[in-house]
Amino acid sequence: MTLPHECFSDEIAIDFPSVRRVVDRMRDRFLGEADDDLEIVRADISLSPREAVDGHVVPVDVPVRLTCPHCGGRGETWTEPCLLCCGSGDALFHQPVRVSVPPGVADGACFRFRVRSRDTLPVRVEIRVAVRPAAM
Repeated sequence: MTLPHECFSDEIAIDFPSVRRVVDRMRDRFLGEADDDLEIVRADISLSPREAVDGHVVPVDVPVRLTCPHCGGRGETWTEPCLLCCGSGDALFHQPVRVSVPPGVADGACFRFRVRSRDTLPVRVEIRVAVRPAAM
């Protein structure tokens, strides 16, 4: 029995390893997004008591996989494996995201959101807030 998100897995044979993610996106759009397949990035952010009371914007770098800019997703340059992506056709890049922490946030609060791009699958981000003890 084929699960809904496994269909089309052998329907397309293309010589670009990075195309797998595009096919996955098309399948997910056609059948509905599979939350189980999302990559999860977890991060802790530390705020001072003043930043927690006033609210604060915190920069976070989210790792996302994009088509390799060196080989264009082919995984090789001529007959040699691509050194940047190690033949996979995609590479890990860091997407800067600015997280707005609302005023009055409590120690241990968690935020969840997704980072989406036209060229990659969404990445689920889970942020946990730690409020540092006040200096005496």
